[in-house]
Amino acid sequence: MKGKYVAYIGSYSYTGSAKGITICDVDVERGVLKKRTEIEVNNSSYLVVSRDQKTLYSIVDEGVVAFHILENGALSRINTRNIRGMRGCHLAIDRDDEYLMVSGYHDGKATLLRLEKDGSVGPIVDGFYDKGIGSVAERTFRPHVSCSRMTDDQKYILVADLGIDQVKIFRFDKTDGKMRQIDTIRCELKSAPRHFRFSPDRRFLYLMYEVKNVVDVFTFREGKDENDIELEKIQTISTHNSNPENPLIAACQMRFSPDKDARHLFVSNAGIDTLTVYNRDPETGLLTMKNSLPVSGEYPKDFCIFPDEKHVAVANNDSGEISFFSVDYETGMLVMNARSIEVDEPNCIAMARLG
Repeated sequence: MKGKYVAYIGSYSYTGSAKGITICDVDVERGVLKKRTEIEVNNSSYLVVSRDQKTLYSIVDEGVVAFHILENGALSRINTRNIRGMRGCHLAIDRDDEYLMVSGYHDGKATLLRLEKDGSVGPIVDGFYDKGIGSVAERTFRPHVSCSRMTDDQKYILVADLGIDQVKIFRFDKTDGKMRQIDTIRCELKSAPRHFRFSPDRRFLYLMYEVKNVVDVFTFREGKDENDIELEKIQTISTHNSNPENPLIAACQMRFSPDKDARHLFVSNAGIDTLTVYNRDPETGLLTMKNSLPVSGEYPKDFCIFPDEKHVAVANNDSGEISFFSVDYETGMLVMNARSIEVDEPNCIAMARLG
């Protein structure tokens, strides 16, 4: 199986027929997934694969569960760790597979856990409950932590809260394991910052808003003092090319292409059910929208870019299917290249390289 890929799809299991995690074989050349089997877990709302490709982590009702990824892509449960809060909505791993960040939409909690050398989820290192009141709107009226990430150098942790329209910046002290807040990005009211990602060289920060439906691009620099971060917004670009006044649009997910310079960015939009393709200039950090096209499904909650960068699988949560597309980066065209496969209430797709 060396050199092969396997995909894991997390689904809610309290309704419908899904058991929790669907394991799929990956045909990279054709850009499709083929269902193999299912693993029972309670409501897998988000999945992430370790950087060394040996472990899969999933949010579950009990907290976070860790699985060994076996040589053939099957899963062997390692352990489950309680996060002392409500079920999370997002996971992120640092570059060295030492820490796991859990974001809590329902209780506004960000939790930092240690990862052990065998891949198991270790104890809670630190965490905090966000506080405050948003703009008294349907989605932005109380804390909803939607994304938390540690920078690759393990110096900083950023936490996005779409409920109170803020991104908080913490200095992480590895010696005592404490997160100490040093700054806040105060976003526009009712904008709902949902996801963010750093460019591979950490020079640029890309922040996507669920309600405002834009991506803000910031330069990211350290000041003279290690507790001083310099952020400068250099671009704001829409997540779609439809009617900007449509109140039903919700930007869902944002991912870079897997090439080392991340020369392309993808964003999915619910309501209009589209996937948008951008070119990214690695030198300036600026984005250029190439196209924004339908995904042949409802509520594209997540998507996965194949390792050949030429294909995309989209998890359509409401219509219960995974749809497949080939990508032309010159035009930004998405062409459906296979029949969709049925997966009940898919939330997230994570892909791992075997061997």
